[in-house]
Amino acid sequence: ERPLSEHVKLERDGDVLAITLGRPERRNAITVAMYAALADAFEAAAKDDELRLITLRGEGQDFTAGNDLGAFMAELPRDGSDIPVWRLLRALARNELPVAAAVHGNAVGIGTTMLFHCDFVVAEEGTRFLMPFVDLGLVPEAASSLILPRLAGRRRAARYLLLGEPFGPDEALDFGLVSYVAPAGQLDAALARLVSALRSKPAEALRLTQRLLRRGHTDELLERMELENGHFSERLTSNEVKEAITAFFAARSPGQKAAEEATSSQ
Repeated sequence: ERPLSEHVKLERDGDVLAITLGRPERRNAITVAMYAALADAFEAAAKDDELRLITLRGEGQDFTAGNDLGAFMAELPRDGSDIPVWRLLRALARNELPVAAAVHGNAVGIGTTMLFHCDFVVAEEGTRFLMPFVDLGLVPEAASSLILPRLAGRRRAARYLLLGEPFGPDEALDFGLVSYVAPAGQLDAALARLVSALRSKPAEALRLTQRLLRRGHTDELLERMELENGHFSERLTSNEVKEAITAFFAARSPGQKAAEEATSSQ
């Protein structure tokens, strides 16, 4: 099926599915429709025996500036029902196909946390990772409160999640979020080399090894996501979030508002 959003582009090249965030005029800020399209794509890929690999990238100057806050708050169901972003995160946690992400510019909020569920992350020099959940009155998602301390240790996790400190690709490479750092202008070439290398491997051995790598972690990830999502949903109706988001929109200049209506993320 085709995605629900024209801002999520799917291209099939044999056994590789390329997923592109295609909303560059808004720095790929993710709308509810985009979350639904991404969830659809990953759920469909899980049932496709011909697929060997999924790639993920963003058009324009950024990988993604995270949630489109305005759209997200406007379209949020108030009855506690399931929402597309949670569907996407569960699909990422359950996914057994290798996922290679190519990241550049800003990777904000879910733009960083979704990378914890990718098997390869190639980041271009100058990439800026940022998880400003607390600044927006929110809590982390995508099981990042579980995965990040394991990868980076509690001290770094506290800097990135509690203080919301940004970090770059070399730091991300050091603690294991990033697989490779590509020189400026070489991101697409680096991703192409990675795809070629994976395609050259025996397909069934690759698939079985991937399942072994992920085995035993899915239930734990889903349980943590459920816990985070509950807190996140409750926070969305809090005064802290309303004040933080109002301040976020008020702080930008008219030029910024025109250029990046909902840039910063969850």
